Parts: sequence; C-alpha cells; structure tokens
Amino acid sequence: MACHAFHETAVAGLAALAAGATADPLEALLWGTAVVAALCAVFWPRWGGLSRWQRARRIRERVRVEDALKHIHKTEIAGRRPTLQSLAGSLEVNLNRAAEVVADLQHRELLELPGSEMRLSAEGRRYAVSVIRAHRLWEQHLAEQTGVAESEWHRRAERQEHFLSPEQAGRLAAQLGNPLFDPHGDPIPGADTGLAPEAATSIANIPVNGAARIVHIEDEPEAVYAQLTAAGLYPGLVVRVLEHAPQRVRLCAQGEECVLAPVVAANLSVVPVPVTVPEEPPGPRSLSVLPLGGSARVARLSPRCRGAERRRLMDLGILPGTMVRAELGSPGGNLKAYRVRGALIALRREQSDLIQIEVPEEPAA
Repeated sequence: MACHAFHETAVAGLAALAAGATADPLEALLWGTAVVAALCAVFWPRWGGLSRWQRARRIRERVRVEDALKHIHKTEIAGRRPTLQSLAGSLEVNLNRAAEVVADLQHRELLELPGSEMRLSAEGRRYAVSVIRAHRLWEQHLAEQTGVAESEWHRRAERQEHFLSPEQAGRLAAQLGNPLFDPHGDPIPGADTGLAPEAATSIANIPVNGAARIVHIEDEPEAVYAQLTAAGLYPGLVVRVLEHAPQRVRLCAQGEECVLAPVVAANLSVVPVPVTVPEEPPGPRSLSVLPLGGSARVARLSPRCRGAERRRLMDLGILPGTMVRAELGSPGGNLKAYRVRGALIALRREQSDLIQIEVPEEPAA
C-alpha cells in the first residue's frame, strides 16, 4: 500500500511540475525529490525493482536450462531416448514451453537435433555433468555434515545445485574427502570426468531366490523414498528375492523379511551378486537385541546412521571396539541404558538398531 501511494504521489508531482501548477519552490523541491526517489526505486542499476526483476528472470531461465540438461543427460545415460513429452513432464511445463526450452538450448549450442532426436553437444554434456556433480556433492554434505533430515536432502540439493560454481564444488569435494558416491548410491562424477552408462538393473529383473546388491535408491517421489528408507534399505545392502507377485515383492535383508509394493520396489536399482554372498557379515547384530546384563563389543555403525546422529553416537564413545553393557530398561522396552566407557547413556530402540555389535563367546566350562 505504501509503495502504491508513493508511486501515485510521484506521478502526481511529475504532472504538477509539467503543468506548472505549483509556484512554491519548497513544494516543487519536495515533488521533484519524490519523483527522483520513485525513479531510483525502479531504475537503480543494482537494487532497483527493474534490476531485481531482471535478475530473478535470468535465474529462472538458467534453472530451467540446467534442469533440462540434467533430464536429457540422465535419460541418455539410462539408455533411453529423451523426448519433448519427457522433458515437459520433467520440467512440469506444457509442450509449447518445452519446445521453447529446446530451441533455447539449441541457440546456446548445448543441444543438437539430428533429425527428430535430441542429443547434447560436448559443451551441453559438460554443463549437465557439472550440475549433477554439484547436486550429489551437496546431498553428501547434508548427509555427513549436517543434521538435516534425510527426506530433505534431495529437495535442498535441487535448489543449491544451481548456485554452486565448479570451483566451489571442487572445494566441497575436497572437504568431504572426494567421495565417489552420494548417500543414495549414485556415482559422483569428477571435475573432468563424465557419467558412465548405468550397469544396474531393476529388482524386478532378479529371479526368485536370486541375490543382488542395492546400488541406488531413487529419491523421487519423496513418499516412495520414505517407504524404502523406513524398510531399512540402503545402498550397499545385499538382499535376496523371495517372491515376485503382481501385488507385492518380498525381499530378505539382514535376516528380516521386507514386503514392498511393486511400484515402490521399482525404485531400487541393483546389481546381481552370487547367491553364496552372505546377506549380512557374520557376527554383528543389533545392539537392541542385547539382553539386560549382557556385554558386547561395538563392531560398527550402520551405513544408515548419518550426519548429526552418527556424530552424536561417536561423541558418546560408541566406536568400533568399545565394550558396552545393557544395564537398565524401560517398562515398554523402547528405551535402554547402556554402560559405555564408565558412563551410563540412554538410547531409544531406533538408535540402538543402528549400532552393530559382536558378542564375545563364552569360555568353555
């Protein structure tokens, strides 16, 4: 309201000055100041409304270009053919707007159109890989160095990928120890290397009684991703297929049965492994099964334990080789107190499930 009134005042003052309606020098000065202020508010080079609008428009255009490059490149890597329809669906725009984006990419020499096929140029492929690299590095940063919830990693990385320069991505990679994979199991391309074609397959292609290692969990849509993580599935886990049915897919992971709807299971990318590979390293089991009065040695923290939760457990002294003893339990069984390095700490069941232990063998009588 104030801006609108100020604008009306400036316009009125400009009209009054043009018509010579005021003879008072002070009033004329005030009117002129108002007009100049209004013009500055709109046309000031960096902070004026017009400049801010133009910057926002350029950012929107750049984000749309980069999202289009990502979609086309990922489709090519997956061995599929990108189409105008698939691009429109990925960008959530109509076909006319998608066609404008394709024309813009071609004008920038990022896209080639031999016949009716869309194909990235060398520069377009390099640009797409740099955006994908920034996205996956940022997801790894959120997973390892922040307390951001897992369900938020992808959404936040989708925003940050457009504002992370290649130099900043390089510094972030060095800070993270130059990781090869992101939290979902996707390979993180190097600064000068592209993405290799995917060798993974769908869990639907693994026969019953066959075994496979999860290499990627698709993080979209978020509701499906949440179901997979809630089921305790994560990249690197070996699973065995128990049943393929139109209504369900049954898997065995770490000795426990997991039942998924086929549409949910389709978000798992796996590579086949010999059935003789154990589903879980022999020995370690969850700390939550340790009975009261029992002692065990920490074997490792589960790969599902990341970020702030992992750092908190390590700060409490829960490190590989540490001896723990279950001393107290709540009536409901959801909370237990453990003796760790002389201190008594309380852990919920979902926390102790993330700690794998080895129980020392009892000496023979």
